[in-house]
Amino acid sequence: MTDVKDGATVPTKKEDKTLAKVELSQSERFTQEVIKQFTDTAGELKLTNFMKSLIKNYFIKLDQTLKANEQKRNSQYNDLAFVWNSVNMNKLAVDVVAFAGVGLDPIQPNQINLIPYKNNKTKKYDIAFITGYKGKEIKARKYGLDVPDDIVVELIYSTDKFVQLKKDINNPIEGYTFEITNNFERGDVVGGFYYYKWFDKPEKNKIKVFSLADILKRKPDTASPEFWGGEKDEYKNGNKTGNKVKVEGWAEEMYSKTIYSAAWGAVTIDASKIDEHYRAVLETERLPIDAKVLQEIKENANKGEEIGFEEVKAEVTTAADQQTHQPLSIEEANQEQTVQEEQEADNTNPKPSF
Repeated sequence: MTDVKDGATVPTKKEDKTLAKVELSQSERFTQEVIKQFTDTAGELKLTNFMKSLIKNYFIKLDQTLKANEQKRNSQYNDLAFVWNSVNMNKLAVDVVAFAGVGLDPIQPNQINLIPYKNNKTKKYDIAFITGYKGKEIKARKYGLDVPDDIVVELIYSTDKFVQLKKDINNPIEGYTFEITNNFERGDVVGGFYYYKWFDKPEKNKIKVFSLADILKRKPDTASPEFWGGEKDEYKNGNKTGNKVKVEGWAEEMYSKTIYSAAWGAVTIDASKIDEHYRAVLETERLPIDAKVLQEIKENANKGEEIGFEEVKAEVTTAADQQTHQPLSIEEANQEQTVQEEQEADNTNPKPSF
């Protein structure tokens, strides 16, 4: 139907609704592109509403990561811009579906880190998916066999009184006694432990004790002093001065994270629960990677989220910073998304093609 107004024929309100075109958000277009790329690469895809929500979060986080890297890219050393058109979308689609299917959310701290690295064969950026220690817990809870109801993780200090109570003929339940004698001056860390608890079957409870040497044995050879403390190179105007500066780091948090990762990583996976998403994640994690590329991934990934972090075995530099030689801070590298994607979009940057 039409109305005549000032001699011109105009559509009625009902027709306006019919003709109106719904504009999809960038994250919705990204989801459609993931479905298309996945279908072209791996076949039919069925997404739950939860997976669709997580895929949008992968767009938000990766968009943020690309922009942060592009701001620091030195075109003199790297001529490949950190933009969506430079990303290997086929591989990204398969990996995003797999990790979303497992239930890992890149927006939440310490679940999964997205690290772009240059693939010299394709001249595109592949995205490494680095599982955080909270991500290990999520995988263990979803796919584990006989998962504990709770896992206690504690550090032990030199002034604490700790006794491990192993299970024996006189003690049917494994446990411990733990007393903090001085809340504010506990001394130095001497070790730690994790304790598996089953509320209805306490006889299954189990404790694992770590000496400080056991914890440090799991410290990466090239661990960043931003995390573990120590010395790092001094920079001025983006260049090394040749001097070292001492960094306090977050050693205690790293010790605790190390035990936490060991605790959830030790949960046995139930083969009957393994689905196509978990299988795809395993395949992605096991893919052989060229040594130079692996080093770049490690360099990019070794930056935590505030003081929770999932660090990897390398110095703290990003793909962009590798060119400028200026270390990226922890907060810059893994800052959380706190605003809507439309508010965050930078109109001066090239838009994704999807």
